[in-house]
Order: sequence, then C-alpha cells, then structure tokens
Amino acid sequence: QVQLVESGGGLVQPGGSLKLSCAASGSFFRIDNMGWYRQAPGKQRELVATITRGGATDLADSVKGRFTISRDNAKNCVYLQMNSLKPEDTAVYLCSAQIVPFGGSDYDTWGQGTQVTVST
Repeated sequence: QVQLVESGGGLVQPGGSLKLSCAASGSFFRIDNMGWYRQAPGKQRELVATITRGGATDLADSVKGRFTISRDNAKNCVYLQMNSLKPEDTAVYLCSAQIVPFGGSDYDTWGQGTQVTVST
C-alpha cells in the first residue's frame, strides 16, 4: 500500500508564501508523474502543477509566475513553493503520484490533502 502524506499548509496573509511537501511511502518500483491539485469549497478539483520524473513541469495559468513545483526522486517527495498568494488560492491542496509497482499496471494515488487559507 502506497501512502502520500502532505504537509506545510496553513493560514497566510495575501502576498505571503508557503511551501507544501508530499512524501510517498510504501512498496513500489518507482514514481513517474507527480502533481498538485486543489479543491475549494463548492468547486471542482483543479490541476495546479505537474512534474515528470525527469523534471519537466507544467503549471496552471492561474499560478504561473507565482508557484513552482519540484521533486526529489531519491526521497520520493514532491514540493510546491507558493509565492504571492491570493485569497483565491484558498483550497485543500492534494498531492498525486503515478505509481509503477513491482508487478502489475501503473496506477494513480492521492494524499488526504492539506488546507491552505489566504486571508487577512
């Protein structure tokens, strides 16, 4: 069983910064794509950023220039550095990972999420 555990969320004022972390644990061959999604109350889950195992990144237009995604393959971790935060960034942020098991097909797994609140 693979687990993803996010950390780093919290309350921050507009214009502030937060860094989210997500660590994968369990038994698997490797992790391919990793990503961050977010879901605000009453809204659909939306993609924030993705990163391939090789480090290629893609970010939603709404966060380009403010957020950076990175990963550490040796630690099975993915990070989201969030700068210049806005109230509309308030949401539960969830980590995702494409797991390549030792046998069988690849599959996606999700963390429980960490709350980010941007408010005065």
